[in-house]
Amino acid sequence: MTSQIIGLVRHGLTDWNALGKIQGQTDIPLNEIGRSQALLLADRLKQEAYVFEAVISSGLSRAEETATIIARELDLPLLAPHAGLLERYYGQIEGTTAEEREALWGLNWRKMELGQETDEVLRQRAHDSLEHIASAANGKNILIVSHGSWLAQLFMGLFGDSCTGHIGNLSFTVIERNDTEWRSLLMNCSAHVQSHSLQR
Repeated sequence: MTSQIIGLVRHGLTDWNALGKIQGQTDIPLNEIGRSQALLLADRLKQEAYVFEAVISSGLSRAEETATIIARELDLPLLAPHAGLLERYYGQIEGTTAEEREALWGLNWRKMELGQETDEVLRQRAHDSLEHIASAANGKNILIVSHGSWLAQLFMGLFGDSCTGHIGNLSFTVIERNDTEWRSLLMNCSAHVQSHSLQR
């Protein structure tokens, strides 16, 4: 039986994160706190037993810069961005705060058709992207930098509703594939960020 380790990371903080705005596929860069968070995870990874051999991200700048910082600090190859790692497309919702969404569409805005990618479609895209990246790596351990909703749907698809909950900036998860089965080794850990009071 062969095993492969995949690390899964949410990008660092952006100004829109701090304001509570949904970003989706709008390309918002990291802010200085986000860059500091990426360095904190890199420092943690230098001490971890998990060894990664390359880093890959979505093409959105907040994920790509997070991946670039980590790859540089760990002296790892940075692979070309993978479109399947993009955050959920939120349509009309992108750029709005919770207060604005409720004012525009009411409390049940999540159930309305506002151009957003559905849970089912995103969950399948996330799963397909994970499988593609893992297979293309030929057994190498890969660190993936993606997005909050993408990660949430992937975790629910792999492990069920037990893996719900907020995924903070620079949250770190480790999963292992033995042949075709995935299992969780570490789920949604932000201790490296919380200990430095940078988590928002």
